[in-house]
Amino acid sequence: MAQKNIDLSKYTVLAVDDIPMNLLLISKILTRLNINVKTAANGREALDMIEKERPSLVLLDLMMPEIDGYEVLTRLRSNPATEDLRIIILSALNSNEDIVKGFNLGANDFITKPIILEKLTSCVVTQLQLVETGN
Repeated sequence: MAQKNIDLSKYTVLAVDDIPMNLLLISKILTRLNINVKTAANGREALDMIEKERPSLVLLDLMMPEIDGYEVLTRLRSNPATEDLRIIILSALNSNEDIVKGFNLGANDFITKPIILEKLTSCVVTQLQLVETGN
């Protein structure tokens, strides 16, 4: 897919992670691209935020207390209002089983931690381009 310049400032990305330093890092990276970033510290907070103000894209950690990322993903995909929401899993879980499970539950992409700046930005921009084109 050819890179197409889009106005990233009109998009909001929700980063969900229970580690504050990860949220800070993701926020710094994405705000440099002029993307609006919201953060949630756990799955329940993420679900509440998504219900109130639907983001363009969710970056979802898997290992979180209370409601883990797999459960958040399952709930989002089973709800007609959020079933087509773009979701990138961002996790330290990196076994083939974890990755396949994420895709089988409906993730649009899977990035393993530690975060590689170029991979994160490339994946986020690609997903936002898909949102832009309605794919």
